[in-house]
Amino acid sequence: MHGAQAPKEDPISTPPRFGVNYTPRRGWFHAWHDFDPAAAREDLAQIAGLGLDHVRVFHLWPLLQPNRTLIRSAAVDQLVRLVDLAAEAGLDVMVDGVQGHLSSFDFYPSWTQTWHHRNVFTDPGAVQAQAELLRVLGRALAGRPNLIGLQLGNELNNLVEHNPVTVEQVDAYLDTLLAAARDGLSGGRPGLLATHSAYDAAWYGDDHPFTPEASARKGDLTTVHPWVFSGDCARRYGPRSPQVLHLSEYGVELAKAYADDPSRPVWVQETGAPEPHIPAEAAPELARATVLNAADCTGLWGVTWWCSHDVDRSLADYPELEYTLGLFDSAGAAKPIAHALAETVAQLRKAPPAPAPRGSALVLDCTPATRSVSGPGGAFFEAWMRLREQGVRPAVVLASRAEDAPYLAARGINELLRP
Repeated sequence: MHGAQAPKEDPISTPPRFGVNYTPRRGWFHAWHDFDPAAAREDLAQIAGLGLDHVRVFHLWPLLQPNRTLIRSAAVDQLVRLVDLAAEAGLDVMVDGVQGHLSSFDFYPSWTQTWHHRNVFTDPGAVQAQAELLRVLGRALAGRPNLIGLQLGNELNNLVEHNPVTVEQVDAYLDTLLAAARDGLSGGRPGLLATHSAYDAAWYGDDHPFTPEASARKGDLTTVHPWVFSGDCARRYGPRSPQVLHLSEYGVELAKAYADDPSRPVWVQETGAPEPHIPAEAAPELARATVLNAADCTGLWGVTWWCSHDVDRSLADYPELEYTLGLFDSAGAAKPIAHALAETVAQLRKAPPAPAPRGSALVLDCTPATRSVSGPGGAFFEAWMRLREQGVRPAVVLASRAEDAPYLAARGINELLRP
């Protein structure tokens, strides 16, 4: 197998992992309505052929839990079957539980909507139903030797717009669901991960209820989704700009600043090359630079590209960028970006990265209401990128930790820089 099957009790101690978010070629995630193991096997073989070691997979919440007190065993079995098919291809698997949100579409069970509307973050019955779904998924999957772990769901903060919630309520929600995921996984081998994810508003959005602290302190590691369209980064600076090529590296360093544990791993769990933000001819360069620059960060768990296969244009109403994000086109042919990613991963496997600690750190002084200074276009973001262009490898330190000598020493920081 490409993926390590030994217990992963210390994710930092192993070389970074490199994988892809799996989007089925035939039918996109609607494929779950008519799950075809042969089609999935073909997709997974293509992914493994690039030398990647893992996939992140997603089922649809309404199909798994069509009633608040009904979890369909047939749908759970489909997910288990997919994990087993990935094992046959030599791929480890991270499973996201509550979808939730995928590629601009939201998938709510009917019992949360219209006449039965329940706020998915704050309604006690809705929260407990999600917790039970995660427990059931964890128990079904925990014995699989290629399982990485269980994530609460894909970018759950995308649901905030239709489910108003406070910071305190988000924290309670995440704590409840992470406890359920860990309970479900408790019968498995040591080292299975329980995590959660959020899109970039958690890091850059002023007063967004999903906070950087929640991302960096809850769950077994920090996940970041540094997208080049967030803050109009690629259009603002250019598709080949340092700001774009170092965006994932910056996301890792920003995430590390908010962690209480200086050794907490960070996973670049989604990043990609969406047209027209990134022209097709620039995509291979972006893939190479993104992976190499992220690999220059200490504590990197891995990089998981979005995504495996383009959405077929026979499917209607997706944003244009969703039709071009794959490493493979909708006919199954590997695109130039796939070859670039495969070559870069092979290079890093041949000579595993051993990045030195970053001795210089830029001090971030912001409040929840001014968090956007750290996003594209923000003063802090631009100061960090100027330093990077000058050849400095800056870490990030919160102003509240700037006088904490033991903390700075634990991170190897000996120089503080201020914007």
